[in-house]
Amino acid sequence: MSEETRQTPAGDGKPSPGAPSRRALLGWGGAGLAVGAVAAGGTVAAVRSPEAPVAAADSGAAVPFHGAHQAGIATAVQDRLHFAAFDVTTKDRAELVALLREWTRAAERMTAGHAVGDGAYGGLPEAPPDDTGEALGLKPSRLTLTLGFGPSLFAKGRFGLEDRHPDALVDLPKFPGDNLDKSRSGGDLCVQACADDPQVAVHAIRNLARIGMGRTAIRWSQLGFGKTSSTTPDAQTPRNMLGFKDGTRNISGTDTAALDRHVWAGAEDGADWMTGGSYLVARRIRMHIETWDRASLQEQEDVFGRDKGEGAPVGKSKERDEPFLKAMLPTAHVRLAHPDSNDGAMILRRGYSFTDGTDGLGRLDAGLFFLAYQRDTRKGFVPLQRRLAAHDALNEYIQHVGSAHFAVPPGVRDTDDWWGRALFS
Repeated sequence: MSEETRQTPAGDGKPSPGAPSRRALLGWGGAGLAVGAVAAGGTVAAVRSPEAPVAAADSGAAVPFHGAHQAGIATAVQDRLHFAAFDVTTKDRAELVALLREWTRAAERMTAGHAVGDGAYGGLPEAPPDDTGEALGLKPSRLTLTLGFGPSLFAKGRFGLEDRHPDALVDLPKFPGDNLDKSRSGGDLCVQACADDPQVAVHAIRNLARIGMGRTAIRWSQLGFGKTSSTTPDAQTPRNMLGFKDGTRNISGTDTAALDRHVWAGAEDGADWMTGGSYLVARRIRMHIETWDRASLQEQEDVFGRDKGEGAPVGKSKERDEPFLKAMLPTAHVRLAHPDSNDGAMILRRGYSFTDGTDGLGRLDAGLFFLAYQRDTRKGFVPLQRRLAAHDALNEYIQHVGSAHFAVPPGVRDTDDWWGRALFS
């Protein structure tokens, strides 16, 4: 963080002169009241003087929050994830809009490394703090917060959005082999928090959930570690829980032509408010790692179509050598997932590994939390997964147990903008 934006605790622990008090806004959880202050005064809740006592970071490792696209999609993939899907519990459209405004202001601060509102301390002892405090003293850690809207938010009779439902935001079909847990699927809203420090990511989701209390409730969430895909293909390719390199052919976050073609939605795609946005598929994929660990090395390499050491495709010597697909088994994962086998379709993946204890039968509950962004899910994930579900040899060792689909709107342009403004205009 530059010297101009660094915040250090003030000696008296009080807000800077001229800043709105916590009680004036009734906290970041007060339905609509903080939003009213923002509407009246511009950016009072999002900008703080350098003397403020609630800075949460002393490093410049921050990803800009504002832009044409939301951060956390083409952004270089961070090391840790906390993903949460929310049910909207309020039935009041105005309350939902107020929530999105408040979440936006909080996200602006947290991604910059600052605490929420008036912070975790220094306020009235009789009132709850505006920030939970566990990120105080930590770096921004490249935190990105990415918000999406689920199909259920557009249901008739809820918020008057049924005519705004984008055609590409389909209910995903049931694929062969799916064993989906409803408690780990769906959601009206989602927030993807990625950071290089797990506590920073967890802090962000915790505070958004706290702000939303009474208007939203967490439906399910997922922690992730060890990114399994990269948007910086020139860097070393990460490995998944099966020990194989994953994402060699992933879309680069700097390849603007590929992003425009495969990731960013355009006005011509049928939903003007989604221009500059994308569609996110989240799938919790359980890996039967104990079974996999008993498979021979040759079988493992045949399943993937790459060697385990270098990651080179069959018959090649280097990972990034152009694969000769016909040299692989017809059921090889790489062969089936390659764009040449799918009419050129590509998706941008940001997956993470997970381990969530055991399944009660002495086996690790572990696998891949798959995240994929695309311009139109009907042309991206759906046909690709149909092919994989029907033919992929990897299916013997994995099972999809959670699923969700979200429309991720364009970025927040400036401090007067907010998540989803175009949708509710």
